[in-house]
Amino acid sequence: MTTLLAGAPPGVLAMTFPTNEVDEIAARLMRDDAAVALQYTPVTGIASVRGYLIDRQEQLQGHRPALDELIVTSGGMECIALMCQALIDPGDTIAVEAPSYLGALMAFGGAEADVVAVAMDDDGMVVDALAERLAGGLRPKFVYTIPEYQNPTGRTLPLARRHELVELCRRHGVLIFEDVAYRELSFDGTSHPTLWSLAPDIVLQAGTFSKSFFPGVRLGWAVGPSEVVTELAAAKLNTDQCAGGLGQRLVEEYGRAGGFERHLPAARALYASHWTALSAALKRHLPDGCQWSEPTGGFLTWLTLPDELDVFALRPAAIEAGVAYVPGPPFHVGDEGRNSMRLSFSHLSEAELDTAVERLAGVVRDALVGSTA
Repeated sequence: MTTLLAGAPPGVLAMTFPTNEVDEIAARLMRDDAAVALQYTPVTGIASVRGYLIDRQEQLQGHRPALDELIVTSGGMECIALMCQALIDPGDTIAVEAPSYLGALMAFGGAEADVVAVAMDDDGMVVDALAERLAGGLRPKFVYTIPEYQNPTGRTLPLARRHELVELCRRHGVLIFEDVAYRELSFDGTSHPTLWSLAPDIVLQAGTFSKSFFPGVRLGWAVGPSEVVTELAAAKLNTDQCAGGLGQRLVEEYGRAGGFERHLPAARALYASHWTALSAALKRHLPDGCQWSEPTGGFLTWLTLPDELDVFALRPAAIEAGVAYVPGPPFHVGDEGRNSMRLSFSHLSEAELDTAVERLAGVVRDALVGSTA
């Protein structure tokens, strides 16, 4: 039986789903609000839902968007697709972190954009590296970044770099596309200010309820400059035309009743305990020369093996040993990451995480012996 460290895609544990509360809300909506919840909705979202989301951004981010600065989307991934449809012509440049979210890279590739990679270190995007590219004449349509618990690395952009990134992009007239999919999953419940809250005039933020509510609801939001949000709404008219009404009303009713405040602390504690177990297992089992990121939230870490190893070549032996992982190269624009992999610690128990790493470590050791034979 294969033990998954892959996460395909990584998501919240089923045991964290608020099934009882959702059951009660859904029954009430069917009884009292079916005419709204089961109908088509305005392209920008149901008015009461947008009102709730505006209130929520003010509560969580300390800045209140205007009504024309927020749109409801069918998940965070739809916002990425809408950004491509609304802003990108074939050959336009997009700057991304290296490595970056695979779904975004696929969307950017489908839009025939010229995707330029910006180096990362343990503190996320290296803003000085982006500054060098912009000073050299690079003018991307936007810079795509995941500042918290980044997919795939789990890294977080420090506050100082957030200010540097905002100042840099404002100086060069470049839009920042901020993906906050994992922001509410910090292990200790704290977080840095978002890029949007620091610079709402030059940041378009995409959020999702897939990680904080449940993935099946397929609901998210975008908030940013009104002219960009207007472009997204126009693009959405040519895609799904509106996010599902039932999902919108479920999120609104659950949120207004304090569901997120009740639910998220338990999810954060669960992922924190899983990371503690995985971190200990990595230290216990992996040979010298292996390195990994140290997330402070979310449920992903980035493992880098010694240079002589190739994660694609290791996969057959790993699967035979009963462990699966996601290889690093697809998260890169070029042919990098051959010795890296993304590990997810969302689904496995603490004991299973130790077993998975022990199996993986055995495969790595065997490969290292083979490389010197």
